[in-house]
Amino acid sequence: MKDKEKEKPPRFSKDLILKSVRLFRFIAPYKGYFILGLLCLLASSITTLAFPMLLGQLFDSTGFGSINQLALILLAIFFINAIFSYFRIVLFENVAQRSLDLLRRTTYDHLIRLPMTFFSSRRVGELNSRISSDISLLQTTFTTTSAEFLRQILTIIGGLILLMSISIKLTLFMLGIVPVISVIAMIFGRFIRRLSKETQTAVADSNTIVEETLQGIASVKSYANEPYETSRYSKTTSKIVELAIGTAKYRGAFVSFIIFGLFGSIVGVIWFGLILRESGDISDGSLFSFVLYTVFVGASIGGIADLYSQLVKAVGASENLLEILDEEREEDSGDAKLVLNGNLSFKNVSFAYPSRSELPVLSNISFDVKSGQTIALVGASGAGKSTIASLLLKFYNPQKGEILFDDKPVTGLSARALRNE
Repeated sequence: MKDKEKEKPPRFSKDLILKSVRLFRFIAPYKGYFILGLLCLLASSITTLAFPMLLGQLFDSTGFGSINQLALILLAIFFINAIFSYFRIVLFENVAQRSLDLLRRTTYDHLIRLPMTFFSSRRVGELNSRISSDISLLQTTFTTTSAEFLRQILTIIGGLILLMSISIKLTLFMLGIVPVISVIAMIFGRFIRRLSKETQTAVADSNTIVEETLQGIASVKSYANEPYETSRYSKTTSKIVELAIGTAKYRGAFVSFIIFGLFGSIVGVIWFGLILRESGDISDGSLFSFVLYTVFVGASIGGIADLYSQLVKAVGASENLLEILDEEREEDSGDAKLVLNGNLSFKNVSFAYPSRSELPVLSNISFDVKSGQTIALVGASGAGKSTIASLLLKFYNPQKGEILFDDKPVTGLSARALRNE
């Protein structure tokens, strides 16, 4: 558990990005939906950015006709935004589910066709995690994270352009305050999440102690170890309390910083904007629009780091899946139209499993079995009985010697045809 928590996400590199891009071939069959989803994302982002500008114009408008017209336009913008947002979510979900289903089936089909040498050096839990957990992580990335990341990028770029169009002076003033506050808040937030993970790890450790104690309760009582187990558990729970209180202090400081820093920076922007208004450089409505755009940009800067870290994790998950897909399938060359009479020969066969090559299982084994003859393999556990069966099914090839079926080397026979026999 601790090792898992200490794992660092992979860093972006050119090679890693190129590998991850290969997964987009699973999106290719649904590229029409994907492009439509991107267009809906672009449209919803544009309509969202139009809202503060129109609201500012509404504040500056005079006369019932102008007010009513702008109000109706705003309602229309909200309606259009809602429509595009709906189709964006549905289209991206459609693409994600279908492409990940294809990825899941392709990976599973490839996995079960890999040679036994691959499985002998891998844990089942690890492979199962790659099929389930890694693909689930990619599912979240494809459906939510990637779309949200693009939306935040568009919001930052579009918001800055619109801020500059309203007032260059006020934009430069804002850029000296809000992004700095947002970045500090982002770093602070990461630190608090790390402390929360440490608390969760401590809770998991305490649960492990309870599980181990109850599973071995007979041994605990036999050696009168109840005081020791109680002390061990108490130390862990004390650590949980210490970490939780420490986290609460930092979380309280974080909330105080958000209240003072972000809201204080907005007050600073409004203050400088009012000074510009007094000099006639900006109107009330434009200042209102500017403040809203500042909030949009600040929130996007603060949120994009978390989205980036999620994308990095997804890149790591995609690399794990590509490692499986890059493995060579089990070779199945040889005579596929196989008809055996049943004669079998082992000639000086020596074999060691690839994962334990220093430990020979078979050494210079030779025997013959005639067609129709029945034999029994007898020996202690680990003597090589199952290994001989594995070699007969061509799960592995011997390092030395040869195996013959009807005087034909097993290496020249199709594995699938042989197993069907």
